[in-house]
Amino acid sequence: MRRSADELNKMRKAGKVVAEMHEATRAAIRPGVTTMQLNEIAAEVLAKRGARSNFLNYHGFPAVICTSPNDMIVHGIPGGYVLEEGDIISIDCGAIVEGYHGDAAFTAGVGQISSEASRLIEVTERSLWAGIDELVIGNRLHEVGRAVQKVAESARFSVVREYVGHAIGTAMHESPQVPNYWPGTPGPTLKEGMVFAIEPMVNVGSYETYVLEDGWGVMTQDGALSAHFEHTIAVTKNGPEVFTIA
Repeated sequence: MRRSADELNKMRKAGKVVAEMHEATRAAIRPGVTTMQLNEIAAEVLAKRGARSNFLNYHGFPAVICTSPNDMIVHGIPGGYVLEEGDIISIDCGAIVEGYHGDAAFTAGVGQISSEASRLIEVTERSLWAGIDELVIGNRLHEVGRAVQKVAESARFSVVREYVGHAIGTAMHESPQVPNYWPGTPGPTLKEGMVFAIEPMVNVGSYETYVLEDGWGVMTQDGALSAHFEHTIAVTKNGPEVFTIA
């Protein structure tokens, strides 16, 4: 769906709230902090900005952010987990402003992390930006996944298949989906005003996954580290515009 100038402006506002949630939680990441404390920090930003969470109560999800450490890929429920030196953690969150959504994620290290973990984070973020660069009028949507996959696999990492990016607007998850790999077909032609959440999930080992008994946390099958980055981006006549960046 193509969004009007007014709709895009509302999505910019939502994106700025998400960017602020990222800044606040990133600043609090250190050994000894619990994932629930990070959730509370993000909730304070939403309250201060008069925005609503699009995560809280989404299919019963009990928090305003997802906190996914180490071999957890996505959808971790905040709780009593205490961050330790050497961990990596993905923070995924969103906001609703005037009925329009923003959604973004980042992965950060806790204190000093291994060189492998550091490289995983760098490659995953770079794969996101490679995908974003493909959001140009007239291009085909699945070129995003081709670009993501090329960056990740060139570093000998793997790209998760079961969980993908998506269009976004008056709902957090809209059609079409945006695979983070080349699915074999080019996908829709990109037009001005389309908005997508691009979110590569990259694993050190295999791309195979399983879900915890809580029905939410998605883990790497082999226990290897995983990283996740995401932005909400509009297709504009001037190229891709990232809404969820400070």
